[in-house]
Amino acid sequence: MKVQTFVRRGVLALAFAGLVAGGAYAQDPQQQDIKQDQKDIRQDKRDLKNDRADRNQDQRDINQDKRDIRQDNRDIRQDKRDLAADRTDRNQDQRDINQDKRQLVGDDAKYGANSAQAQAARKDLRQDRADRNQDQRDINQDKRDLSADRKDRNQDVKDLHQDRKDRNQDQKDINKDKKDLRHDRKDLRKDRKGK
Repeated sequence: MKVQTFVRRGVLALAFAGLVAGGAYAQDPQQQDIKQDQKDIRQDKRDLKNDRADRNQDQRDINQDKRDIRQDNRDIRQDKRDLAADRTDRNQDQRDINQDKRQLVGDDAKYGANSAQAQAARKDLRQDRADRNQDQRDINQDKRDLSADRKDRNQDVKDLHQDRKDRNQDQKDINKDKKDLRHDRKDLRKDRKGK
């Protein structure tokens, strides 16, 4: 029986010691508020840092998109110049073809179909047609280049618009985080004063 009493008293003593120790470690609500406010401030600072990094990256993206748009516009202008030059060449080759046809008809009538002059006119005609066809292929390629450059430019404009939206949203987040930080610091000051 003595052992039973001893065990019972030991258990009660340990329970009481646990309650006393737990009460010593327990914090009052003011201390808990201070710790929570400090934690909130640290989190707000982290959020602010991340949002600033995001905003800065978005601004770099905006600058790159602007550079891309300028380069695409330069490419478009160059493609237009190339297209105009190729059209000029093609039109000149067509005029040369028409001239060679008239000359061939005259040479055939004057010297005969198999004369050296008629053969030379036919050779010029073949060469002018080949030149005209090559110029037309160049025109077609320049049109494809122009279309691709316009497509690139339009995509870059869309990217610029999206990056500006992202940057503006990041700035709103920064402003909200600053407001939260001010609020948490104000709460911390109140809690330290003891309300």
